[in-house]
Amino acid sequence: MNAATTTQPAWQALLTHYRDIGSMHLREFFAADPQRGARLNVQAAGLYLDYSKNRIDADTIGLLAELARDCGLEQRIAAMFRGDPVNTTERRAALHTALRAPAGRPLWRDGVDIVAQVHDQLDRMAHFSEQIRDGHWLGHTNRRIRHVINIGIGGSDLGPVMAYEALRHYSQREIDLRFVSNVDGTALAEATRGLDAGETLFIVCSKSFRTRETLCNAHAARAWSLRQLHTPNSTARHFAAVSANTEATAAFGINPEQTFALWDWVGGRYSLASAIGLSTMIAIGPAHFRDMLAGMRAMDEHFLQEPVEHNMPALLGLLAVWNNDFLGASTQAVLPYEQYLTRLPAYLQQLTMESNGKHVTRAGLPVRANTSPIVWGEPGTNGQHSFFQLLHQGTRQVPCDFIGFGQSLNPSTASGDQPDNPHDLLMANLFAQAQALAFGKTAAEWRAEGVDDALVAHHVLPGNHPSNTILARKLTPHTLGALVAMYEHSVFTQGVIWDIDSFDQWGVELGKVLADQTVKELAGPDLADTRHDSSTRTLIRRYRQLNEVLP
Repeated sequence: MNAATTTQPAWQALLTHYRDIGSMHLREFFAADPQRGARLNVQAAGLYLDYSKNRIDADTIGLLAELARDCGLEQRIAAMFRGDPVNTTERRAALHTALRAPAGRPLWRDGVDIVAQVHDQLDRMAHFSEQIRDGHWLGHTNRRIRHVINIGIGGSDLGPVMAYEALRHYSQREIDLRFVSNVDGTALAEATRGLDAGETLFIVCSKSFRTRETLCNAHAARAWSLRQLHTPNSTARHFAAVSANTEATAAFGINPEQTFALWDWVGGRYSLASAIGLSTMIAIGPAHFRDMLAGMRAMDEHFLQEPVEHNMPALLGLLAVWNNDFLGASTQAVLPYEQYLTRLPAYLQQLTMESNGKHVTRAGLPVRANTSPIVWGEPGTNGQHSFFQLLHQGTRQVPCDFIGFGQSLNPSTASGDQPDNPHDLLMANLFAQAQALAFGKTAAEWRAEGVDDALVAHHVLPGNHPSNTILARKLTPHTLGALVAMYEHSVFTQGVIWDIDSFDQWGVELGKVLADQTVKELAGPDLADTRHDSSTRTLIRRYRQLNEVLP
């Protein structure tokens, strides 16, 4: 946020408020309000959010809502949905919400109804997906496609792989999906190991079709395919593309009918609902994909229409600001108690940290407070046996998002040698961990249980760690869509409060430029110039030595 924001009355009121309640323990908050858990919750798009285990009271929410209004959150939300250039540094709109807008609700941009364009692409994707799924699409050797490999990086990989893993239960198992993002040759080698090129389709995802890592992998994939198929024009039957650069995709050998459009108003980390999701659609089918879009749309409508105090994404975003800037919590753990959501934390890392990892405001002035939290996580109950020790007894404050479901997609019943219902046990762990983080266990309680005085201090769990719990009936495509949109809009809310541009990512560009310069030098003659610092020059020389093939 800029200096003006930190000095405005709402921010100063929150600082005063924090001094009043900052030393209070969650035990005290709950003791003062026996109905707190039943009051501090909100529902939207099939999701239930319990935010009662945050270190807040009713006044906190009122002050955060006042801050949001002072920062123009409601106006900024309307501007984003309207298609205003909210990506100010690139003078672009951020219209990922248009990707899931209903057909027949036009949104005009430069004289074009972009919602109609979106649905045209969805129809093309659906037709192509069904051809792959039902076996009508044949490869160069007249065999059906059994393996689909998505080649992308960043949002062109993290979104599709997260959604595929999350919705694997709904996938057509006869089609094997794999993903390649890392330019390390091992990634492609392992993804293609044992496959028949005649049964393999590659989907190359790059808006510009100039992303160096993606193109490197695409060329390597084409070479692998041609080693088996031998015929250059076979590429047309084994490659599709998602790109805005149709000239480049055609030059690569991809049939224009298999190139699906992206637009400059779609950012990579917000592109799951676009043709970037083609691999997901092939896996789960067009109907399930459209159900995911419907879940996103339901959360979009909630975010657009509900006042801040009852707005799920806005509340999550404001609580993140509270935890980050007032409680001093620099990280956030995302803990899905659902194995299918194994890749959700990695997806949210990019969504959150690439969006809000900024040090200047939209006006280019220094931000006067910490911006994005560091996001990380692991599915429960695995995390309980690795890093939860730090959460409970470490010295850092780590707010947590617990995500759970009322029903398992793979239910099993207890038997004589398995007394616990696995899903009940899973969810019991979720509730217990959130409770233990909030309330802990005191020295007096341990002594009452007979713990030796010499060990009491080692047993104490301080508690007072904030968390949110997000529940839904079942992990469906609709539910996943609502979850994704909820986090998208929470990130946007945080960016509005900090007055930063959540839709650019200039910080990743310098490394790309330096890598482009350096890659030529790694295989070339030793350079004595001063373009690099002494460490980098020494490392390049050491790499050349290590790269030499010994006789």
